Amino acid sequence: MADEKLYLYPIWIRIWHWLNAVFFIVLLLTGISMQYSNPDNPFLISFELSVQLHNIFGILISINYLIFIIGNLFTSNGKQYKMKTKGLFKRLYDQSVFYLFGMFKKQDPPFDISVENKFNPLQRFIYSTAMYIGFPIIIASGFALLFPEIIIPQIFGLSGILITALIHVIIGFILSLFLFIHIYVCTIGASISSNFKSMITGWH
Repeated sequence: MADEKLYLYPIWIRIWHWLNAVFFIVLLLTGISMQYSNPDNPFLISFELSVQLHNIFGILISINYLIFIIGNLFTSNGKQYKMKTKGLFKRLYDQSVFYLFGMFKKQDPPFDISVENKFNPLQRFIYSTAMYIGFPIIIASGFALLFPEIIIPQIFGLSGILITALIHVIIGFILSLFLFIHIYVCTIGASISSNFKSMITGWH
């Protein structure tokens, strides 16, 4: 398997992936800027510009996410996010042990990459959670903040806008952690750059 060349990433996935990365990074930077900026002392980006860019790129990443969902519905890529529950915890454990210890001992990974399974069990679990739970929540809460009139005024006696904003920030923070972990894991390959090249050429 180590010497076999596999075409894992068709052009639409590669374009979607890089657009998603750019959009998310802009949203991360503008989100941080809005959190810590003030009119007299801008942080990274001025507050007014951050708000405008955050709204624009929030809409763009929502459109891009819709493309992802449609693509997964009508291509074989969707099956990469389906998990078999039988033996799931054992597979997650084996892959976690490999990431924590095995790869530093030059052990072979417990699961081979193939056209049918381009993600290992831990990747599949995390990617599925991020894309089918995290992204819908952050997009829905983002649109609610963009159109606050649709938010319920009071939720359990607290401001509906406050709760929506907290959910948006918390999920954004979790997805940001996912981004950094994703980048790190991508450096684990035949070389530091091999996985990044795969998302450019499509070949693993």
